[in-house]
Amino acid sequence: MKLATRKDGSPDGELHVVSRDLTYSVTAAGIAPTLQVAIEAWDRVSPALQQLYEALNAGHVADAEPLDTRDLAAPLPRAWQWLDASAFHSHGDLLEQVFGLAPPPEKRTVPLMYQGAGDELLGANDDVPLPSEADGMDFEAEVAVILDHVPMGTPASRAGAHIRLLTIANDTSLRALAAKELKTGFGFLQSKAATTFGPVAVTPDELGGAWRDGRVHLPLRVHWNDMEFGHPHCGAMGFSFDELVAHAARTRNLAAGTIIGTGTISNENFREVGSACIAERRAIELIDKGLPRTPYLRFGDHIRIEMLDDNGASIFGAIAQRYVRAAPIHD
Repeated sequence: MKLATRKDGSPDGELHVVSRDLTYSVTAAGIAPTLQVAIEAWDRVSPALQQLYEALNAGHVADAEPLDTRDLAAPLPRAWQWLDASAFHSHGDLLEQVFGLAPPPEKRTVPLMYQGAGDELLGANDDVPLPSEADGMDFEAEVAVILDHVPMGTPASRAGAHIRLLTIANDTSLRALAAKELKTGFGFLQSKAATTFGPVAVTPDELGGAWRDGRVHLPLRVHWNDMEFGHPHCGAMGFSFDELVAHAARTRNLAAGTIIGTGTISNENFREVGSACIAERRAIELIDKGLPRTPYLRFGDHIRIEMLDDNGASIFGAIAQRYVRAAPIHD
């Protein structure tokens, strides 16, 4: 099934069921008022949500409304926990070169993961307000999963059962700040702005055969100012979602509603398929030409991130947003 959160002026919005073709939606507030509530009671409420979804697809829901993704917040407008990984080895290898970083000793056996900010997550068509172009504004196209409660110590072999929904994401990074923060050894803070999520989250069965071995085996398409930037394949994850969930849960429980991202989608044949962030392209230019040539984002730039199925239909809807100057706050 496909679920979304409609903006209603409240912090968590109103849960909606969305038709498979992304043309209609209907409130599910009578079943669960928000997606967070639904995730926390998934075994109890998901059968009713599924029934409503099937009726909506069959055209049997009288109060269905045309879907306008501009009315949607992130599926979870705020989350107890947002964790982002670096699950694609080629991306890590390239960024180690551009930032002059020593490779972690266990980079092929232990996932890299940081804890992001879950208190404010942007909707797919929301502007991205930031303070300065000098910070090196960059998009990062990703896939993410939303989990139910995961007990501490859950192994990878059982972690997949806790993946309830998938969506896409744009994890905005400020590269000039990231280079400084990485050198402190304390991790990201100022260099990670609010993360954007796709308009719709879907249950794994909606992906059909493209969902297997804890990975989504489809490309993610990225456009920058209406020009194609890349279409790397998501099936090239060096660590599966099952492994990422188990890594996150090694020493703590994960609350229902925890979101885990893949990190930037990246392929070893990056010269053929392009990239899903500017920093990676700059790293490729550094290798090929001795100097990065692609600038980072400017205010007014817009990006589009979307995943299509084998028939060309959008699965999650598109992230389509602009980068804008944040309104200053004066003393």
